[in-house]
Amino acid sequence: MIPDLRHPAPRHPRAPRRLAVLGSTGSIGTQTLEVAALHPEAVRIVTLTAGRNWKLLAEQAREVRPERVVIADEAAHAPLAEALAGTGIEVLAGEAAIVDVAPEADLVVAAIVGAAGLRPTLAALCAGVDVALATKEALVVAGALVRDACEASGAHVLPIDSEHSALFQCLVGEPPEAVERVVLTASGGPFRDRDPKTFASITPEEALDHPNWSMGARITVDSATMMNKVLEVIEARWLYDLRPEQVGVVVHPQSIVHSVVEFVDGSAKAQIGVPTMKVPIQYALSFPDRWPAPFPRLDWATLGSLDFHAPDESAFPALPLAQEAMRAGGAVPAALNAADEVAVQAFLDGRVRFPDIPRLVEAAMDDARGASGESLDALLDADARARAFVRQRLV
Repeated sequence: MIPDLRHPAPRHPRAPRRLAVLGSTGSIGTQTLEVAALHPEAVRIVTLTAGRNWKLLAEQAREVRPERVVIADEAAHAPLAEALAGTGIEVLAGEAAIVDVAPEADLVVAAIVGAAGLRPTLAALCAGVDVALATKEALVVAGALVRDACEASGAHVLPIDSEHSALFQCLVGEPPEAVERVVLTASGGPFRDRDPKTFASITPEEALDHPNWSMGARITVDSATMMNKVLEVIEARWLYDLRPEQVGVVVHPQSIVHSVVEFVDGSAKAQIGVPTMKVPIQYALSFPDRWPAPFPRLDWATLGSLDFHAPDESAFPALPLAQEAMRAGGAVPAALNAADEVAVQAFLDGRVRFPDIPRLVEAAMDDARGASGESLDALLDADARARAFVRQRLV
């Protein structure tokens, strides 16, 4: 699924790599455009897509001049087309159009949140186009389908998620059989030192106040519940062809060590750096090369100590759900992801309490046991069922 890291071939000089950014108006999408702007000789953006934010999409298009833009919300097609009139940029609308244009690039940055990103990601991979993956849904929901698409077409997945980029970087030059296990680091979120007895009174504003990272609302709340580590454990299983017991989690409050690979000889490699998503974004665009960039550097003289400790599963009951989902297989991981998305939004809307999020997710997982996960349609059905299951419990 990932490229051969034992002997990564250097990229030969050529015309700029044609880049499609799916979800360009989100946090990862906007940062991708900033990174690409640093390297106009190496990257040319040909496609931008967004969900509903046509105004920002229009601003981005006027700035980077792609060949085409797509807005998923068909009602926004007219104002977007008017805003880009005279630019020569093709303006399309609808989720089907995003699927159609995804393969028309050399590399696709998949940054569409939710199940909406599944079809275009698979379309690119099936067409043999590499995908720089920033959304967890593709591997959590449809890991087997993504693997099969890569094997059939020869396409690769390049991880953008900071923890998985860290593992990816540590594995360069290493044979798969040398890996004993991987350890994903977790900041612990804003509540790592808070008394769990007070979790029921946590407000959305508190949950969105992450101590280290600036991210979208859902992933920030997922960090607070540690559900993001659940999703990342499942991702690691597919990305690196690991058994569930080969993926561990450790709390590292400083978010300086982004993840660790442990080898069969007892040694370990860690990827270390200032918390910023631009480094993993750029590495996905440049692999196997490293491009110079003005990103923040660590000051080793003032860094101080780095702390690590085991996560408290009694305080963060979402964590064991990763192993449960992987053992159950089928449609259960899809249900986990969908239920979490709905439960997090319900929390942000003030409809459920913070501790209700993992409870609702676990209940939806139980409801999905035995459901088929053999096709994309079956997985999307499971996604829809899990969303409905949670919403029924919010009435």
